[in-house]
Amino acid sequence: MIYKKLSNGVEIPMIGFGTFKIPNDQTAKAVKNAINAGYRHIDTAAIYRNEIGVGKGIKESHVAREEIFLTTKCWNDDQGYQKALDAFEQSCQRLQTNYIDLFLIHWPKPLNSETWKAFEELYQQGRIRAIGVSNFHQHHFEDLMKTAKIKPMINQVEYTPRLTQKPLKTFLETQGVAMESWSPLMRGKIADIELLQTLSKKYGKTVVQIVIRWNIDTGVIVIPKSVTSERIKENFDIFDFSLSLDDIEAINQLNKNARTGSDPDNFDF
Repeated sequence: MIYKKLSNGVEIPMIGFGTFKIPNDQTAKAVKNAINAGYRHIDTAAIYRNEIGVGKGIKESHVAREEIFLTTKCWNDDQGYQKALDAFEQSCQRLQTNYIDLFLIHWPKPLNSETWKAFEELYQQGRIRAIGVSNFHQHHFEDLMKTAKIKPMINQVEYTPRLTQKPLKTFLETQGVAMESWSPLMRGKIADIELLQTLSKKYGKTVVQIVIRWNIDTGVIVIPKSVTSERIKENFDIFDFSLSLDDIEAINQLNKNARTGSDPDNFDF
């Protein structure tokens, strides 16, 4: 396993298991399979409506809770100081835990500053090991920092070979903020990219494994998702190789600023 040290010293596994759109009744099995495959980082969110399944999967894995890095997110409807505090407690109940390793504001919106006050309070109480944001452009981050006492430790954003977000990535690096990638596989569209097919043959790895490794080799935490046991294992099998600097740059050049998800500036709340 490869870890990244956050600005507060907490270490996060650089590959995690994403649970977006996994139905709650399938989540426990998928999470348990992921943990059995070696994952120690699980990512969910209140809006995914599968936190109960995530908590059950962790319990049934028989791996100690302390060995699992668990992330969840505060949804838009739960923003604001008291609502965020309440949402945190509800997530903990569903996840069967009394602390969260990483709690994120899911999308930027006007109540971010009040929400962040709740996050800071929970962090200072030791209920959250690290706090961060998701889908924040640089201007969202800068707006939050006008009132924040504690700087976010992570920004989880869409990051793919077609959306490398170089200006944002550079900005976060200057701020000492880790970048984390959601939808790294472009919802399956990476399979059609010729360069990735060529690199797949060169390294003897799948296109998916190439992209997951590219995330890690560029310093970005990555959370691929699958519900298939063999694919879950395959996605984790990326520690026996690394990409050359030339190949990393070649993938970087695939950027088209093309999103598969919503632009945070135009997200329909």
